[in-house]
Parts: sequence; C-alpha cells; structure tokens
Amino acid sequence: MKTTRFFMTLISLALIFGAADSALADNFSDTIAVYKKSDAVQPFFKNAYGYAVFPTVGKGGLGIGGAFGKGQVYRQGTVTGTSKLIKATIGFQAGGQAFSQMIFFQDKRAYDEFTGGEFEFDAAASAVAITAGAQAQAGTGGAAAGATAGPATGTQAGRGYNNGMAVFIHAKGGLMYEAAIGGQKFSFEPNK
Repeated sequence: MKTTRFFMTLISLALIFGAADSALADNFSDTIAVYKKSDAVQPFFKNAYGYAVFPTVGKGGLGIGGAFGKGQVYRQGTVTGTSKLIKATIGFQAGGQAFSQMIFFQDKRAYDEFTGGEFEFDAAASAVAITAGAQAQAGTGGAAAGATAGPATGTQAGRGYNNGMAVFIHAKGGLMYEAAIGGQKFSFEPNK
C-alpha cells in the first residue's frame, strides 16, 4: 500500500512538473498584462524597483507534494535573469493546481536579496489573489489557493510590501486540498 501510494505521488509530481515546464512556452508579456489589468496590482508596477514573473507554477501532491515553476526577473523593466520556484510539502494534501505568480521588489535591497542566490519566503510572507474565485498565500507554507467571495481589492493590496516584497497570485485551474508543511524556495541565474 505504501509503495503504491509513493509511486502514485511520484507520477503526480512528474505530471505537474512536466506541465509547469511548459511555462517556457508561455508568453511573459501576456502574464504581465493579466496582472496589469488588476487595480490592486497597478500601483506596484508604477513604484517597484523590480519584479519576478512565473507564468505557470504547477503544484500537486498526495501525502507528499511539490510545486515547480520557471520565471524571469526584471529590474526597472529590463530582464536580468531567470528564476526557478521549487516547493516541497508533507502532510494532508491531495490534488493539483496551476497558477501564475508575481513578486514585486520594493527597492534594491529586496531585489538583491531575491537575486543573491537561494531565497526562501519566511512565514510572514503572504500573497493577494487578483481574480474572483481565488485567494492565495505564499510563505514557508508555500502557495495555496482556495475559494473567496470576490476579486482582490485595493484594500487587500494596501497591506503593501512585507520585508520589501509583495506577492500576487492568479489561479489558472485545478483543485488542491492541503494542510501541509513545506517551503517555497527560489533560485536565480543572471543573464550572460
């Protein structure tokens, strides 16, 4: 039974990671355009030092879970490198989902912290969903989405930056039940 569950989890994760790898085919400018349409996000585009864009993050699990996504990092509108998001969880969880994610850097210090190599969100980091029907949170618990009554508002975005970063998530699809422990980690590879 444990062996079957383990192999089912591995197959689920392989499918999720394979789907997330299609993020390379996604158009980064299309993803940015989705976020720019949100009243809650527009002020961040005007004032942020930089941002990271992950067009598709695939997430799945059955007891053991994970998420993966590839993105680009921008400083003052110019692509400076690529980033990978990796998350591993353990606990009660079942299902799979896909979402896009943007992380805004308030200033050079926050940008440098994110691009300095390996970066991990702390427990205080949270995210605001930009579409009706989704609410999300990112932190050492990772990113998760669930139901909500309506779209993100300027009031929600008013929470602003946390340690120089603000995170927004746009749910794309899927369903995930989760009460798990894990971490969301990022790597950065500068352009050559």
